[in-house]
Amino acid sequence: MKMGSTQQPAWQAASQWRRWLAFNAVGGVGIAVQVAVLAGLTAGLDWNYLVSTVLAVEAAILHNFFWHERWTWVDKTGGRANGRLRRLARFHAANGAVSLTGNVFLMWLFVGSLGIHPVIGNLGAIAICSLVNFFASDCWVFRGGSSEKTREGGGVSIRACE
Repeated sequence: MKMGSTQQPAWQAASQWRRWLAFNAVGGVGIAVQVAVLAGLTAGLDWNYLVSTVLAVEAAILHNFFWHERWTWVDKTGGRANGRLRRLARFHAANGAVSLTGNVFLMWLFVGSLGIHPVIGNLGAIAICSLVNFFASDCWVFRGGSSEKTREGGGVSIRACE
C-alpha cells in the first residue's frame, strides 16, 4: 500500500492485525525468557547487570526468531530452511541491534542513573524497543516473496513501510 492511500484491502488489514498479535505473543514469551535469564544471572549468580542484560537479550532474540519463523511470518517463510541464515543475520542486524543497544542504553539510564530495579527497568526497555522491532521485522527481516529475490538490484523493498 502506498503512502497517501486511505484504505487497504480488508484481508491485508486482517493479516497485519494477526501478525501484530502473533508478534506480541511471541514477544511476551520472549520477555519471560529475557527476564528469567536476567534475574538468574543478576540475582542467582550475582553477575553485573549490563553483562547479564546482553546475554538475556541474546537469549530472547534467538527465542523470538525461532517462533517468528514458524508462526508470526510463516506465510512468508513457509517454515523453510532456505534463506533462514540470511533471515537470522537480518534479524540480528535489525532486532538484535535495536534490542541490544536499546536495552543496554536504557538499562544504564534506568538502573545506573535513575536507580530503578533491574527487572522493572528491563521491562521498560523491552516495551520501548518492541515497536521498532516489529516494523524492522515486517519490512526487512521477513520481507519474503519476490522482494527476497530482488536484492541484486541494490534497493531494499519495504512494501509494508511505503
